[in-house]
Amino acid sequence: MAALPKAKEIVSSNPVVVFSKSYCPFCVDVKKLLTKLGANYKVIELDSESDGSEIQSALAEWTGQRTVPNVFIGGNHIGGCDSTTALHNQGKLVSLLTSAGALAAASST
Repeated sequence: MAALPKAKEIVSSNPVVVFSKSYCPFCVDVKKLLTKLGANYKVIELDSESDGSEIQSALAEWTGQRTVPNVFIGGNHIGGCDSTTALHNQGKLVSLLTSAGALAAASST
């Protein structure tokens, strides 16, 4: 599958997607934040995928953002670490995650 259709398929079939690189500190921060909030999210570690660089280029073409993390919630492009953190600081991230179906109504832990 070509990189752009593959990226769009991943985004459309998961409530939250983080395109990441395992060694990127900003990616780690976003994943920690989502985990802390109890969000169900899919991570694509571009440095571990055989077609990671192609997917990253496709994301840049699709969203205008080449950097990681590249975050999508409910099929919508959110942006990177700063954008995601800003939404959280504004109190908007949890409602986005909830409407995307990424947060369970009650935590099972």
